[in-house]
Amino acid sequence: MEKHIIAIIGGAIAGSEAANQLAQKGIPSVVFEQNALPYGKLESGLPKWHYKLRDRQEAQIDQKLNHPLVRFLPEMRLGKNIHIRQLLDEWNFSAVLLAVGSWRDRPLSIDGINKYIGKGLLYMSRVTQWFNHCHDPKYNGEHYVLPYKNVVVIGGGLASLDIIKMVVIRQTLQRLQDLGISYDALRLERNGIPRSLQDLGLGWDELNLEAPKLFVRMALKELPLTTLPDNPTAEQLDKAAQTRKKIISKLQEKFPFDLVENQNLINKTTEGNQLTGLVFETIDRPKSEINIPTELLISAIGNIPEPLPGIPMDGEVYAIEDSVTGKIKGLKNTFALGNAVTGRGNIRQSMMHSKQVAEIIVDQYLSLAAEDYEKIFTERDTLAGQRVNSMLQTIRKQAELSQTQIKALNTLVKHYQKQVGYSGTYQEWIRRHLPVRIEDRVKI
Repeated sequence: MEKHIIAIIGGAIAGSEAANQLAQKGIPSVVFEQNALPYGKLESGLPKWHYKLRDRQEAQIDQKLNHPLVRFLPEMRLGKNIHIRQLLDEWNFSAVLLAVGSWRDRPLSIDGINKYIGKGLLYMSRVTQWFNHCHDPKYNGEHYVLPYKNVVVIGGGLASLDIIKMVVIRQTLQRLQDLGISYDALRLERNGIPRSLQDLGLGWDELNLEAPKLFVRMALKELPLTTLPDNPTAEQLDKAAQTRKKIISKLQEKFPFDLVENQNLINKTTEGNQLTGLVFETIDRPKSEINIPTELLISAIGNIPEPLPGIPMDGEVYAIEDSVTGKIKGLKNTFALGNAVTGRGNIRQSMMHSKQVAEIIVDQYLSLAAEDYEKIFTERDTLAGQRVNSMLQTIRKQAELSQTQIKALNTLVKHYQKQVGYSGTYQEWIRRHLPVRIEDRVKI
């Protein structure tokens, strides 16, 4: 009988696969999940029009976590409900795996701008969470009414393209509602705005909407929409540039927005407690500045791991002392998986160069087709498995847990499960906490 028990912090793609890998080797684990559901960015980050992919991936997570050797402990946040030292010293886990993902928005670098969050400034995580769940009568998060003009998204990664789509879709739905017309986000996304309006006997101009603006630091031809080989030829670069222009053009046809290239945000303008404008500087020479009035700025410049009490940081990511196992610097038997390791990265390039530490950052780039996401999730499973195997080589060299330690640990798990109302039946808990699905409320 295996005499090691592993704590896994986070139950989404990387965490559930780690639990699965351990279970296949006969090693028990306890999955600590900060939310009621273990699905992470599948619920709050993957745009809701990818509902079929979401369901497939969540079913895989359920299959992995609903295993006799995996115990699920929901609504337990590291640093709030439980501390890393408790897990290691009081619970006596053989090891702790951090699979917490990237939940913190990368802050804009303009002095004092975060004072205006909710006062003309929003970050993409809030917007995506709202967009994905605002149809749910039980949703108790923030609700937003988007302005019909002077909306700016700042980004450059693929996440910003999904945010601009969300903005256009929500503005259109609001305006249709103003006109007494009931419609839904899924049909707007599938058909695009012009075709949907045509079906309703309307034109874009009749909505009296000003297309939102997407400001990016690079040129259109440089946007990260296609992969390139190492040392690309001039012909390959030109072909990629043309493909990128075509992708943006088709996106603009379906979801009207303006793209403003080669712009670096350098300042803000305010009136009272409201953000009212932005100052951009051109990247190219000669330098010039432009002042843009805004009623709403949405920042979509990426996510980074959230600092956690007791976990050392190295800049924006957790401090790693062993790149093979992902061991956290200065903490015994504590290892990192997934976004906790690398923070920001390019999905497609990571897929092309799959190293053990080339973790895939799905949180950064949300504008992919479903088949691209499938490849990403499969690759992430593979990388999580590699990291678990490396970690186990370290763990199996240490002393096994005693029967007394195992019994005490199991008692603690049951105690905390009871505290949050978890009966120990995984499937029943999931059924009880699943949100209302938009595809069940509208005609697809």
